[in-house]
Amino acid sequence: METCTFYMSLSTPFLKPYKPPNQIFTSNKFNSPLQHYSFHKRKSNSIHILSVPNLLKNQCRFDLFKVKAVTENAEESEAAKPREIVNTLQLGAMFGTWYILNIYYNIYNKQVLKVFPFPATVTAFQFGCGTLLILFMWGFRLHPIPKISKSQFTAIFSLAVVHTLGNLLTNISLGRVAVSFTHTIKAMEPFFTVLLSALFLAERPSLWIVSSLVPIVGGVALASMTEASFNWIGFGSAMASNLTNQSRNVFSKKFMVKEEEALDNINLFSIITIISFILLVPAAIFMEGIKFTPSYLQHVASQGLNVREMCMRLLLAGFCFHTCQQVSYMILQMVSPVTHAVGNCVKRVVVIVSSVIFFQTPVSPINSLGTALALAGVFLYSRAKRLQRKPKVA
Repeated sequence: METCTFYMSLSTPFLKPYKPPNQIFTSNKFNSPLQHYSFHKRKSNSIHILSVPNLLKNQCRFDLFKVKAVTENAEESEAAKPREIVNTLQLGAMFGTWYILNIYYNIYNKQVLKVFPFPATVTAFQFGCGTLLILFMWGFRLHPIPKISKSQFTAIFSLAVVHTLGNLLTNISLGRVAVSFTHTIKAMEPFFTVLLSALFLAERPSLWIVSSLVPIVGGVALASMTEASFNWIGFGSAMASNLTNQSRNVFSKKFMVKEEEALDNINLFSIITIISFILLVPAAIFMEGIKFTPSYLQHVASQGLNVREMCMRLLLAGFCFHTCQQVSYMILQMVSPVTHAVGNCVKRVVVIVSSVIFFQTPVSPINSLGTALALAGVFLYSRAKRLQRKPKVA
């Protein structure tokens, strides 16, 4: 009678099928890896028990422990799958929230700037909304209150200055040209990142990164030549906002505070927002005066948007302005900078398309081609950065 059983390999922890002609490897109690195992040799009608050598017994015990470890790892892997699914769904929801908030911010902000053309006052109001939300967050202990050292404040203050300028210049551009055109110009951010990194950080870009800048620059130039709402102030402001925003990122690397003193992204953004509000309020009054007066509000009403609607849109724009950037920083804590850059590229596409549909912006085929080319270049830039960051395997 042919018998099929299993034996424990001396070289691998896996069980292997074995068909001996007259031997069966068995155990009376297979409940513990420390039990005694024997070879039962079948001979005619009698059974002779042969002891297994100590080396084989020890190896069997060791292999059984390895099988147990593999089983436990497999169980942990199975238990981790639901957590991974939950984390993926949470991250997807945060990206969706980020995009929706950006869409509403750009729509409400453009509607306000059309009838209330005072970008410094509007930007200061938006920073004020953010400051109130931050104080609410800290006051109700929704996030720990940071402790800032003198060295941290010096570094953060410089970041807040360029952050303020970047948002002010963006609002100036949004008030002068179409939303889609402003975001097409802002697709040139990677160009300024590479330029400033080369000048101040001595970082030499790879050939792939330089190649990805060609469609970005070419696409923006093509879109600018055919843009119906083209305005030099709007164009220059968007370009200047690229310069300030990317200088903030580059200089934050150069003048970074000590790692052990580093703040989390949410508190860093919160402190920058409060400093920006304090800086911009007197600057807005100096540049534009106090605009929330009855005469200016009557002017708003004459532009087709009553005072109540304007105030509501201004408040919603301020809320979306802060929360979309807050969500952006939260996402940055969960993913790599390269993944965040890819998500930012997709966000720009979503904002451009939604603004064109909502405001019914006239777009020529060449303008569409230029915008698509610039955004494709941004995506290629993100891919090139991902390849550059991958560690080389020896």
